[in-house]
Amino acid sequence: MSHTPHELADEFPADVEKMQALKQQDAHFAKLFDEYHILNGQIHRAETDVEPMSDAHQIELRKKRMAAKDAIAKMLKEAQ
Repeated sequence: MSHTPHELADEFPADVEKMQALKQQDAHFAKLFDEYHILNGQIHRAETDVEPMSDAHQIELRKKRMAAKDAIAKMLKEAQ
């Protein structure tokens, strides 16, 4: 289990400016971006025992975070 927050700027360092532009231009991207950050925060708080939760719930949140990240990656690629 990693206690490192998985911020999108760290996950896609070459696309930070593109993410900022897409957040303002595309409501769906902005929603995915916000959803990812909410999920990421919940997972990080669980991993650091700030807000403990069951392993099953953590796994469910990680799957949702990965789906959001995959959708974001796809949108970033298509925006090129």
